[in-house]
Amino acid sequence: MASSAFELNAEMRERAGKGAARATRRTGRVPAVIYGDKKDSVMISIEPLELKRLILTGSFFSHLVEIKTGKDTHRVIARDIQMDPVTDRPMHIDFMRISKGSTITVNVPMHYINELESPGLKYGGVLNIVRHDVELNVSPEAIPEFIEVDLTGLEVGTSIHISAVNLPDGVTPTITDRDFTIATIAAPTVATASDEAEAEGEEGEEGEEAATEEGGEA
Repeated sequence: MASSAFELNAEMRERAGKGAARATRRTGRVPAVIYGDKKDSVMISIEPLELKRLILTGSFFSHLVEIKTGKDTHRVIARDIQMDPVTDRPMHIDFMRISKGSTITVNVPMHYINELESPGLKYGGVLNIVRHDVELNVSPEAIPEFIEVDLTGLEVGTSIHISAVNLPDGVTPTITDRDFTIATIAAPTVATASDEAEAEGEEGEEGEEAATEEGGEA
């Protein structure tokens, strides 16, 4: 299912540069820039709590965002965010304009479902997730919220490749030269009786060596 656009209110900034950005932060707002689509860059500032709400969704960088500045609305996607290394607060954000009919590259989360329907997992196997998200080529109007990976019927030893995933129409992986693995179902790691006996034997040998050394010193 395609995700709906986030909405974000912003105020225009007159000046660019580090000094102007610092001045914006002193007012309690986050400086940002909108660029691309062969148009002039637009300097804006955003209310931090409103921005934080979107960041906490976990899909801020894979969502179309409609930024309203007065009477104008800018269709964008977040491309970069600078965080304060001490406070972990947003310092600056870059937004890229999106034009209709364009194709963009985004990372979309993978959701692994029906674990109880997998014989391999049901009887002790372990799901090893290789990719928690996958980079996809997609229309901005059709960015999926997530991609579901159905584990039904999968046995221990199964490798799940991207070709086994049902992607929405018009959505393609950026990696096209190989059928890459996104997850595997591995056998449980269980120590056998012989492994335990071997470990106990090594411990016993180490104890005997220590006792011999102590006796020699005495």
